[in-house]
Amino acid sequence: MPAVLSQPRSAPGAATDLSPQERPTVEGPWATAVHNDPVNLMSYVVYVFRRHFAYSRPVAEALMTQVHEEGRAIVSRGSRERMETDVQAMHSYGLRATLERAGED
Repeated sequence: MPAVLSQPRSAPGAATDLSPQERPTVEGPWATAVHNDPVNLMSYVVYVFRRHFAYSRPVAEALMTQVHEEGRAIVSRGSRERMETDVQAMHSYGLRATLERAGED
């Protein structure tokens, strides 16, 4: 299992119901996108986002809602190497994830 991060990693402000202070920052030319699937429970996806990225419950729930309603959400941005690690981590949790160039979401 991936290590728990002490600080939240970057991700876009996916949900409009979060204040600017609650939204993760955006940085880096690469992004990790998590895609909707018919297998994982929404509560499990929230758990994964909180465990791996150390997101607060509101941020994790907002990202999960975006995955559920829009089919995908960008959950982190940064260097290609870091995003490859995040994609592999999401796969290890059983989530569908892809590496993308930032700005293509």
